[in-house]
Amino acid sequence: MNNLLASVSAGVIAIFSAQAVFAADLPGKFEGVTIDAKLIGGQQYEPLYERIGEWEKLTGAKVNILSKKNHFELDKEIKSDIASGSLNWCVGSNHSSFAPQYPGIYTDLNKLIPAEEIAAFVPSNIKSSTLDGKLVMLPRAQFDVSALYYQKSLYEDEGNKKAFKEKYGYDLTPPDTWQQVADQALFFTKAPDFYGTQFAGKEEAINGRFYEMVIAEGGEYIDAEGKPAFNSEAGIKALDWFVNLYKAKAVPAGTTNYLWDDLGQGFASGSIAINLDWPGWASFFNDPKSSKVAGNVGVKVAPAGSSGKRTGWSGHHGFSVTESCANKEAAASLVWWLTNEDSQKLEAKAGPLPTRTAVWAWDIEQAKGDPYKTEVLNAFQEEAKNAFPVPPLAEWIEISNAVYPELQAAILGDKTSKEALDTAAKKATEILQDAGKL
Repeated sequence: MNNLLASVSAGVIAIFSAQAVFAADLPGKFEGVTIDAKLIGGQQYEPLYERIGEWEKLTGAKVNILSKKNHFELDKEIKSDIASGSLNWCVGSNHSSFAPQYPGIYTDLNKLIPAEEIAAFVPSNIKSSTLDGKLVMLPRAQFDVSALYYQKSLYEDEGNKKAFKEKYGYDLTPPDTWQQVADQALFFTKAPDFYGTQFAGKEEAINGRFYEMVIAEGGEYIDAEGKPAFNSEAGIKALDWFVNLYKAKAVPAGTTNYLWDDLGQGFASGSIAINLDWPGWASFFNDPKSSKVAGNVGVKVAPAGSSGKRTGWSGHHGFSVTESCANKEAAASLVWWLTNEDSQKLEAKAGPLPTRTAVWAWDIEQAKGDPYKTEVLNAFQEEAKNAFPVPPLAEWIEISNAVYPELQAAILGDKTSKEALDTAAKKATEILQDAGKL
């Protein structure tokens, strides 16, 4: 990850430029070919797909989008396709958290994409896209790690400053710890019209947030022996953070049913003070056409837990080609097109972090003279230093699906945090035992 943050050397840029001649053979010609695709849908992912029409004109091929869903629903659909033997489509959205579940269904892109093109990506992203030696997906400009968005005016208000200092004994500034987030969330909340913060409360979304909070509290999700270890003192502290804010009504009542689009729309509505979220929302939040907080958005590195470690759950999106695809060359061309330099620049303009080395240099250059864009890049580059992926388990999503209902039970007050985590750890242990991992 440090390589990602380093300044791009002139030599690397020169090498990338020299690859243009080799890459000129792409996207190729595929007259009469139709590529069936299953893609992730959502506010921050959609603009890229407008480039598909251009690829069709250049190649003579057509793209038939069979479904467009969030990754949780897409994952269920892919598993259903595998179970029913109907994996007859070619291109699918993928993610570093989901990919380890089914590496066998995707072909090795090393055999279909020029080596020079693969070398143009950030090495750490290619490494985490490679399973058992197979490059199972090509990363798009959606490197994900979360930073803290907040409404600046709340911190500039003299009345807020005075009242907060009197109540909590320290100055009101954008929070640097999760305890400060909790304090400020309680302080800012004026339910039901305005809330201090929010969180995605179901599926891998809440499990991932819980996972990074466990790390920030100094704990482990999976220990060195490969055993679930989150039902610990650190785990209880982490879960209690969510439980206490929900109990205090400092988050919207529906937060246990929220996923990422709900959070983005919520902060943009102007009804949330502090929001931990992904880089893909940066432009949306600061656009007056889509956001009531445009011009009032601050961005900073994610807060730290009691251990001093910052949260930093990370991953990246990409596109894969199935082994069952009848025309892998055309499918690989489409995957390349959706992740090439122009595509990554298109996505990076809106805030998402690129996964091509040269586009990082371009992105930094573009931010000059734009204070908000510079603030965004600085925050996410700093946060990327704290980034860590999910445990490298094929069972991660299966474990998430077993754990998140227990987290919800604690948040809703149906169980204590300890009861919920003990049950969740037992379920996770059984999954790993069934997989032969324990």
